[in-house]
Amino acid sequence: MAEAGGEASLSQLADASGLPLPTIHRIIRTLVGNGYVRQLPSRRYALGPRLIGLGDKASQMMSTWARPHLAQLVEDLGETANLAMLDGDKVIYVAQVPSPHAMRMFTEVGRRVLPHSAGVGKALLSQLTDEEALATVQRTGMPAATDRTIVDPDTFVAELHRIRKDGYAIDDGEQEIGVRCVAVPVDGAPSGMAVSVSGPEARVHWDFVSRAAPIVQRCATALAADLNNQG
Repeated sequence: MAEAGGEASLSQLADASGLPLPTIHRIIRTLVGNGYVRQLPSRRYALGPRLIGLGDKASQMMSTWARPHLAQLVEDLGETANLAMLDGDKVIYVAQVPSPHAMRMFTEVGRRVLPHSAGVGKALLSQLTDEEALATVQRTGMPAATDRTIVDPDTFVAELHRIRKDGYAIDDGEQEIGVRCVAVPVDGAPSGMAVSVSGPEARVHWDFVSRAAPIVQRCATALAADLNNQG
């Protein structure tokens, strides 16, 4: 339902799930009765209000599981560590451990940003096909947050190819001037997510990026294993 843009008909749900239409009807009727799905005047169905509470609880659990891994990143690298996920076509930050430095990066947990200008966003989109990633940024648009933001679709696809090859994404002042970020997709996690470290360019220089990338990659691998064990 979410993948269909937030609403869908019974026949669309049956086609997407491979389940018989009567089975889908029974499931949806139960979900509507419990507030997880709502029926629209058009007779289509959309996600219901009770999912908001579930989403909040899931986010809190994710933060609890991720925090030790993010804290280790901060200890290893000294910069702020984040965990982010795709929420529709945007990126949402779900956990953070701040840097001990007085001058540090801070992103409010729950903040949503466009994916094309964020390191975590590019890392997340690199897990999709080129076509899926382009469809996402075409829906959101590719506005320039800074003069370094990638706003050309072909250049963006080339960037995704580099990320897949190297195993990490870089936000080189593309979301905020003077801030650099190294982000890695959490391959094998139950749902798409990415971890990152970010800080001022004066500290997160290119030698730092080279040193940080394998450390963030190890964090992503450990986090994926931990989350799968929790499941």
